[in-house]
Amino acid sequence: MAVAILLVGGFGTRLMPLTKNTPKPMLTVAGVPVTEHQLAMAKSAGITEIVLATSYLSEVFIPYFGDGSKWGMKIKYAVEEQPLGTGGAIRNAAKLLDSNDSVVILNGDVLSSHNLAEQIRQHESHDADVTLHLTQVEDARAFGCVPTDSDGRVTAFLEKMEDPVTNQINAGCYVFNPRVISTIPLDTVVSVERETFPQLVESGAKVFGYVEKAYWLDIGTPRALLKASIDIVKRSGEFIAMPGSTIDPTAVITGGSCIGVKSLVGAGAVIDGSIVEAGSVIGSNASITNSFVAAGSHVGNEAKITSSFVTNSEILSIP
Repeated sequence: MAVAILLVGGFGTRLMPLTKNTPKPMLTVAGVPVTEHQLAMAKSAGITEIVLATSYLSEVFIPYFGDGSKWGMKIKYAVEEQPLGTGGAIRNAAKLLDSNDSVVILNGDVLSSHNLAEQIRQHESHDADVTLHLTQVEDARAFGCVPTDSDGRVTAFLEKMEDPVTNQINAGCYVFNPRVISTIPLDTVVSVERETFPQLVESGAKVFGYVEKAYWLDIGTPRALLKASIDIVKRSGEFIAMPGSTIDPTAVITGGSCIGVKSLVGAGAVIDGSIVEAGSVIGSNASITNSFVAAGSHVGNEAKITSSFVTNSEILSIP
């Protein structure tokens, strides 16, 4: 059975101002932290042991996720004293895995609904060194592209270009044979995308692409994170209200909004396409559109907020 490493050590720079006070992996999507969605994906593929590769604000994870028993998993924590890049983080976290099983690498910036179990199965059937999830996009110019041959083997890792040779891009979920991870130098800054993968392909290693155009989104910006939450919520309705929240019957909530745990929404409030995090209070007749309300924030009566990040001390425009 495969084990996993989840890369959650980034600073969340692209997500500012949301990450001003909250680390990226604890930002909520459809009412729960981003990391919880990724744990659920791993669990659905049969993975029960996972290492969280942390660096920035690493101390926030253990109080929430603990040993993983709440999710029916075994969670360990690898802390980088200095950020080591994707490859260095993987090598550091792998020290906590006592297994010869395939190692799945999940990226903290990505939400995907692709068939991870099938990606693992194909990886093992090929006895591959690495198998990457590749997705297809309409316009690959904003991404590096990853061509494959007729057998599914990756032939190159190409930088952004005006005329891409394929619309296949790296979707950020990898399955490694442990023998490959052991070749990454310890305590060294390494990028698997810029160094390890191209070197493996050049050396003739068995690097395969698992191509599936399932739901996939890079959630590294505030607008993308909001889109992810809306997309998930809209699968079940116009909004979701988390346990303990109180919503006045005259309030109108639409557009895939999520009302966090123990939040209060006052009379006549209108909330559209927004995330209201836990313990927030939305005043009477307030209007909130395409915005984030941080945990514990109070929005006053009659307030009008659009495309903003709201805390108790400031309202910042979302870029």
